[in-house]
Amino acid sequence: MSGSKLRGVLSPVLTPFNADYSVSETRFLKHCKSLLEQNVGLAVFGTNSEANSLSVEEKIRLLDLLIDAGVPGDRLMPGTGCCALTDSIALTRHAVQRGCAGVLMLPPFYYKGVSDEGLFRNYAAIIDAVADERLRIYLYHIPPVSQVGISLALIERLLKAYPGTIAGVKDSSGDWSNTKAMLDTFQPEGFDVFAGSETFLLQTLRNGGAGCITATGNVNPAAISQLYATWQQDDADAQQAQLDAVRKAFQAHPMIAAMKHAIAWQSGDESWKTMRPPLQELSQEQAGKLESDLSALSFKIRNAAALSGL
Repeated sequence: MSGSKLRGVLSPVLTPFNADYSVSETRFLKHCKSLLEQNVGLAVFGTNSEANSLSVEEKIRLLDLLIDAGVPGDRLMPGTGCCALTDSIALTRHAVQRGCAGVLMLPPFYYKGVSDEGLFRNYAAIIDAVADERLRIYLYHIPPVSQVGISLALIERLLKAYPGTIAGVKDSSGDWSNTKAMLDTFQPEGFDVFAGSETFLLQTLRNGGAGCITATGNVNPAAISQLYATWQQDDADAQQAQLDAVRKAFQAHPMIAAMKHAIAWQSGDESWKTMRPPLQELSQEQAGKLESDLSALSFKIRNAAALSGL
């Protein structure tokens, strides 16, 4: 495992599917390599990866596919948090053994109203079972989706119990005051805070944060990574405004379907639209609106044709 810390821009990589809903490994690998070429790291098996529609076996196979193809472990932060403790342990152990620099870990999210004590026991059991000093966990706080949040008190307790192993957080609360509280409270201790959207990237960097882990890194990677690299320059606010405009166009629709549609549209590969049920592609009306809005912004996915599995 590389000693490098994960910083900058990462994206929960979209998972392309074939017509029979099997994973299109060729498209997946092409997409991952394209993101890396544009300085975006790979938070594979995130929310926008349709990760909870993938089995543990599929995730292990895809992670092996990337690493065996030469993707460096220090650019990988796979999602390994599952509802079942044993699944979380298996995925996390495999990621560490294959040299991933960190893992992004949801709390077990099926049961609602669970206590901080229950969540602490979950994370503690995973860390103790993996029992590897290389393990670096980035907590995944996304209460709008999981309905199970990660409190500041829980972070504090985990940091005290497992210093070094608890490495950071992705805050997808959409609440800047929460992200700011995490930065103010824990960043001085070396705990890395990633915003859950590029909308908060500039604010996060100005407050000492590590970067962002963002869905639209799939379709606008170069521009987002450019802001990360140049955030101290005079045009940073203008760059942020441009990122926000693109984000707004995608966010007006179901995000995964919108991003997949944009890739299909601009690559000419209709297979990219495919999603695993119960999720589904954009309606004709939604697709037309997205294409119109993106065209008005002169938005182009760089190297879109290279993402085709044709």
